[in-house]
Amino acid sequence: MSMKIGFIGLGNMGAPMAHNLAKAGHHVTGFDTAGTSAEGVAAANTAQAACEQADFVITMLPNGAILQSVAEQILPAMKSGAVLIDCSTVDVQSARDVAAKAAETGVGFVDAPVSGGVGGAAGGTLTFMAGGTESAFTAAAPLFEIMGQKAVHCGEAGAGQAAKICNNMILGATMVATCEAFALADKLGLERQKMFDVVSTSSGYSWSMNAYCPAPGVGPTSPSDNGYAPGFAAELMLKDLGLSQQAAEAVDADTPMGALARALYAQFVENEDGRGKDFSAMLPRFEARGRDS
Repeated sequence: MSMKIGFIGLGNMGAPMAHNLAKAGHHVTGFDTAGTSAEGVAAANTAQAACEQADFVITMLPNGAILQSVAEQILPAMKSGAVLIDCSTVDVQSARDVAAKAAETGVGFVDAPVSGGVGGAAGGTLTFMAGGTESAFTAAAPLFEIMGQKAVHCGEAGAGQAAKICNNMILGATMVATCEAFALADKLGLERQKMFDVVSTSSGYSWSMNAYCPAPGVGPTSPSDNGYAPGFAAELMLKDLGLSQQAAEAVDADTPMGALARALYAQFVENEDGRGKDFSAMLPRFEARGRDS
């Protein structure tokens, strides 16, 4: 059954997601402050206009402050019974605040950050980590099936963001460790392919090694084979690691590895040449450094 969908945020992730919904036969109206568009998606002049009479509104935005600002604009324009699905990666409290505001206006809410990057958005193979009521998640499930390969209902509002933050804290730390290990292997005279052959089938196995290897020419094709052009930019990893530490501080959680990973990515992005590169470009960074650098 064709749905009327508003889509706010047609960037590198949002545009292909909106396109896939339109390709599936839904009527999608989009809005982006940068004026970007997506194939098959009608353009609105304002965020509110994109949301009028929509059955669902999907947002893909940079941060929690922008999400809250957009929610203030669009919730009054949404019809009662509609569902707002936020696919941004934001802080847990912002997700919970928007959920409360949505409930006040009779709108359902699902926080559903994604994993899978631009390739997953284009291919419709994203994973959604969802928080919200059971009824809102069930209503949104058919759209998740179009845009992704898996959606997990993690709990009440904010639980999706909590899952994303924890997942990416692990990812950031394991990528740093993987890059360190390759740099060490180089200096020990161990060939990178031999290193991969051993670790990818041993206890050092990880997604960072097996699916997204930071060493060019080793393992499946990854951004390292394209000059580290970003599949997932280092500055976005820094953002997510910052969210993990913000959350950890709020609940008094001891996360020393997450904190160190954040500090390393902050140095890489802000003081070195990491901005605009893939987060796996930590490998050439470690290659160029000595122990006391």
